[in-house]
Amino acid sequence: MLMIGDVGVIDDMIHIGDEAMFEAAGDELTARGAVVTGISSVPQETTARYGMPAVGRIGFDGLGREAAEARLAAVWEIAAGRPALAAEDPALAVVDAVAAADGVVVAGGGNLASTWPLHVYERAALGGIAARTGTPLVVSGQTLGPSLTGRDRDLVAGLLREARLAGVREAASHRLAADLGVRARLGVDDASFVGLPGASGASGAFGVSASTAERTGVLVSLSLSLGGAPRDETVARIATLVDEAVDAVGAPARFHAHYGPLTGGAPRGDAVLHEEVRARMRTASSVVPSGDSRSSAQLARSSALLITGRYHPAVFAAPGGVPVLGLVTDEYTATKQRGALAHWGQDAVVPITAADSGGVAQLHALVRRREEIAEEAARRLPPHRADTAAWWDEIAAAFS
Repeated sequence: MLMIGDVGVIDDMIHIGDEAMFEAAGDELTARGAVVTGISSVPQETTARYGMPAVGRIGFDGLGREAAEARLAAVWEIAAGRPALAAEDPALAVVDAVAAADGVVVAGGGNLASTWPLHVYERAALGGIAARTGTPLVVSGQTLGPSLTGRDRDLVAGLLREARLAGVREAASHRLAADLGVRARLGVDDASFVGLPGASGASGAFGVSASTAERTGVLVSLSLSLGGAPRDETVARIATLVDEAVDAVGAPARFHAHYGPLTGGAPRGDAVLHEEVRARMRTASSVVPSGDSRSSAQLARSSALLITGRYHPAVFAAPGGVPVLGLVTDEYTATKQRGALAHWGQDAVVPITAADSGGVAQLHALVRRREEIAEEAARRLPPHRADTAAWWDEIAAAFS
């Protein structure tokens, strides 16, 4: 099986959510007997991390629209057996890998949007190679759009129509898939159960059976991007919110970057914003290094409250019944946060510019409802896990 994800640690910077979706999909496929080869930005790093062979991406980085179209056409020509690329072009290894595979999986992600056309082209190219080599294709765990226009819309529609199965993770994406003429399965994010006992590849972790009394402190995972909000003012607003959260549920306040360095040193990525917020707080706080998907998931599920501007902290925490307050900067982040939380009966999402006003009000409402939130998550967990298992069974059957 050949699988693409937005993976590969570059310059020591890990994106935990992207790695988690790839890891979860790999575990599910392996549990069903597949031997997986990855497509990665850094193949050797992915091989070392997951113990699987890997090849590089086709490569649309830095290309304008015209150049991307020319490269897409050339890649599809090669897949159809007509020479169109130089012998050293990295796309050739991908074409060979697709042709040799029993199936191709486009693993979960939030990049099928006009915001990131290079990812649209990469996945459309891969789908076109699969179609031209007669290799079955499945797309799982995607966010579509919400901005998806023009050529990008056509390419994504083509990718999904070529797939034997297509899965999305929010109701908004499900509606967009229908608008594209695609019948898609709606389910939780593929990484929702990473590290949970009983999940494929799990080796024991903080379980969802823990009571609210066993969870402690406030976990904060922000995104460095503020969507154009005034930085100093927004940092102060977030600091006020986190202080209020510590007052409400108790210490510790822990900051954990989902996009950050693996080996310490000066703060980079999300950790830059974390340090700015910590400096403005009146309560004490600490930093938990970025680490890996499983330790990050355990951390989220062991907290009494999560405040997040990132998507996957919510994906990890909500199945464990942890109250989640999402801080959003635009329609894209709002679509993802609302979608992730809705699966578990939560809906506390506020603009990041209202962190110290609407955010504080939502915080106190979450604290009042924390027992109810935990009970609702426990009620929804078995059917979501059963649905996810059935989805991966269906994927395995599609390749047999």
